[in-house]
Amino acid sequence: MQNDKLEFLWAQRYRPTTIADCILPDALKTTFQGIASGERVPSLLLTGGAGVGKTTVAMALCDEVGADWILINASNENGIDTLRTKVSQFATTVSFTGAKKVVVLDEADSMTPNMQTGLRAFVEDVSKNTTFILTANYKNKIIEPLQSRFTPIDFKIKSSEKPQLAAQFMRRAGQILDLENVTYDKRVLAEIIQKHFPDFRRILNELQRYGVNGSIDTGALANQEATTLTDLLKSLKAKKFQEVRKWVAQNSDIETTTLYHEMYVQLSELVEPKCIPDVVLILARYGYQDAFVVDHEINTVAALVELMQAVVWK
Repeated sequence: MQNDKLEFLWAQRYRPTTIADCILPDALKTTFQGIASGERVPSLLLTGGAGVGKTTVAMALCDEVGADWILINASNENGIDTLRTKVSQFATTVSFTGAKKVVVLDEADSMTPNMQTGLRAFVEDVSKNTTFILTANYKNKIIEPLQSRFTPIDFKIKSSEKPQLAAQFMRRAGQILDLENVTYDKRVLAEIIQKHFPDFRRILNELQRYGVNGSIDTGALANQEATTLTDLLKSLKAKKFQEVRKWVAQNSDIETTTLYHEMYVQLSELVEPKCIPDVVLILARYGYQDAFVVDHEINTVAALVELMQAVVWK
């Protein structure tokens, strides 16, 4: 676990730098340690939900094998021009140190179809000198011909593994809070971890947010619960479209999967019993569509508008 005081965000400041330091299911950790013990990183497609450690693992693998590597955020640089310039310039030149090269394309499921198509042949053309690691939340947004050129590894956590991993992360979170001189109530810490698990990045962001005054106690948890859905529900019940739209825009940092799941687990408290089946179907449909749409904000607003019109709220 690094401790770079130049980094403001705890999720970056305390990002693990070795596979041994990553919190992963045993099978995944064994797989990645095997790769790290080799001389070269193979082309990998790392898939899974937000904050589970895909990018951290990719960076740690590159460092542990001594690769010369570059990280490109494909959600921002996702067009064919990025492939023709930035990626090509790095991948087609020989490293000054003689090390093998690795291109890490983070959030690769945001790449345009043209970039994905162009990447197919390019991956093979530079394979002697450069390999690629793609990270993606949604595997089905990566075209099949590109998927076939990579070794897929899914960051899936079995139900039986969740308690052990949550306990490991609670110990890690406690260490971070101690280093940041933040006092905390262990029960509150456990509830925050349980609420956002396995999104480790979100957990650290929440802890940093509530630890700004030097302590995390039951008051912090109460504030967290109060701000989760209250404002949104008021607007939905009142059928205030502009307020719903504003809420979505102001809470763009919240993953839609997190929002939909939060609504799902609170269904009995939110809507009339006869409406629960309809809500489940609406959440499932828009959750699926979210993997394919161009504009996630519009898709989320559309889901909430349909709920606003079709559901009887308590």
